[in-house]
This record gives sequence, structure tokens and C-alpha cells, in this order.
Amino acid sequence: MRFVDPPELLDCNCSICAKTGYLHLIAGPADFTLLNGADVLTDYRWGTGTARHLFCARCGIKSFYVPLSHPNDISVNWRALDDVGDIVPRIVAFDGISPGKTTEQRMGSS
Repeated sequence: MRFVDPPELLDCNCSICAKTGYLHLIAGPADFTLLNGADVLTDYRWGTGTARHLFCARCGIKSFYVPLSHPNDISVNWRALDDVGDIVPRIVAFDGISPGKTTEQRMGSS
């Protein structure tokens, strides 16, 4: 995966992200390639069904998914990545609990 310098991570305050500690690294489809493990992924959807919450059926880790806020992109869980300890990301608050806002309005609030 390629990173901009510094990578920008979204810290969402919705119940799922806040309780699991998920930090979103948003990547375009061209910047993300799943090398293996697709056969053990399971997904969970609710509400509109737009978000595809993907989990490893063996260990339960949610390392990436298709988020409601960025339905044409992939959100990679920064905390599930290996070898990023020396990279200092820029963390941006993201309001994932307030209905009726655009993605742009949700950035930087929380």
C-alpha cells in the first residue's frame, strides 16, 4: 500500500469504530490489493447495506472494509497494519454518528 506523507487517518466516533479502536486509512481501489485471504472473509451489512464490514472468519479481525462514508473506496484499519510504527500519521476527527451530514461536513468534527 502506498501512503501520502503523512498519511491521514480518520478517527470515527460511531459506536463500531470507537469501541473497536478502528483508525481509517482511506484508499482508492487502485491503491489497495488484497494478496490473500479473500476466501476466509465474511461480511456484515445493516441499514442501507452500502457499508461492507469485512471480517476474517478465522480470527475476527476487521482489517479493511468498504465504508458508508466512502463507498467507492477501501478503509484500511491502520491498527491492523504491520511495520508502520515509525510512520507518524495525521489523525483527523470524523463525525460518524450525526445523521444528515455530508462526508465533508463530518471531517474535523467530533
